[in-house]
Amino acid sequence: MKYDFDQLIDRRGTYCTQWDYIKDRFGEEDLLPFSISDTDFMAPWPIRKKLMEVVEHGIYGYSRWNHEDFKGAVAGYFADRHKVLVSPDWVVYSPSVLYSIAVLFRLLSREHDRVLVFEPMYDAFYHVIKDNNREMVPLSLTPENGRYEIDFDRFENLVMECRIFLLCSPHNPTGRVWTTVEMDRMVELCRKHQVAIISDEIHSDVVLTDRKHCPVLKYGNQYDQLYLVSSASKTFNTPGLIGSYCALPDERVRNRFISRMRNRDFLNSVSLMGMHAMMTGYGECMDYADQLCTYIRGNMKELSNFVEEELKDTGVRFHMPEATYLAWIDMSRVCADSGAIQNALVHEGKVGIMPGKAYGDENYLRMNLGCPRGKLMEGLERMKRALDKLPLI
Repeated sequence: MKYDFDQLIDRRGTYCTQWDYIKDRFGEEDLLPFSISDTDFMAPWPIRKKLMEVVEHGIYGYSRWNHEDFKGAVAGYFADRHKVLVSPDWVVYSPSVLYSIAVLFRLLSREHDRVLVFEPMYDAFYHVIKDNNREMVPLSLTPENGRYEIDFDRFENLVMECRIFLLCSPHNPTGRVWTTVEMDRMVELCRKHQVAIISDEIHSDVVLTDRKHCPVLKYGNQYDQLYLVSSASKTFNTPGLIGSYCALPDERVRNRFISRMRNRDFLNSVSLMGMHAMMTGYGECMDYADQLCTYIRGNMKELSNFVEEELKDTGVRFHMPEATYLAWIDMSRVCADSGAIQNALVHEGKVGIMPGKAYGDENYLRMNLGCPRGKLMEGLERMKRALDKLPLI
């Protein structure tokens, strides 16, 4: 099936976070948004067809996830997509990846225990660590020629003080796909110091280079404190349907996770729509994921060309990411501070692009390129107009 990613779909008036509630993030309503990380693409037809069948059935009662169809869909996906063995017995439903991380924090550590993270990082990680009364230990990634690298000497010095390493793989917002050598070393050092790894792999289908994503569970025969959390929602643009999963090889942790979800948080019924969307997506729609990667790669190339041709005198720099549909744009050489840049983008360009400060580095912008090319090109023209209005320093 050929999917049309150029189709412009009006999302206004649908209670859409990115479009209808843009003022919450930028203080203005009438902006073209490139902010929260969902896409402006219609979910693939097989998912929509299945959802229509579910709706037409007319009964939406209490439903279960703990069956072979759900767990087998996840296991089959990892076998087919990543060539990694995941037993169906390891698979547990969860309403969201952040919910899974929060529960695993409480199961694997105590209050005030330390959690190692890479910085810059996904902004929700700050909240899930702080609001669960854990202490964040940030390790700054080192930018080298547009590619972020890990200082492994520093990594070991910090990880030995921690109880958990919270990994984002591929990495949001820098777009890194960790190499096998890097993954080997991270797992080796966590095993050496008995630090649990929680790996958020929600962006693993949007890989833009030839390097393959390496799931943390590839190392399951080497270390037993590995916990993978993910969802199909980024791939197929279904986060509003609710649903994610964990792969938890440790039976004791798995049983405690399920008990916490059922008996403390009372999440006893799966989201029926989210469950069907995931099973259908993983079973029938990976061609959509492949075409999505091709399209996003094209969007990244358009951004790169625009920066080179239209913004070369502004100081903006951009290096193609290895994964995700999130462009991490270097503004460090622009002759204005981050506040002035945001003011110009919002009030002059009428465009909403996330400030890097939210992710731990105010010298960058994070721009969501999961959108039709027509929207992207309009956004880039607005960005240029905004930068042209910056006062000279």
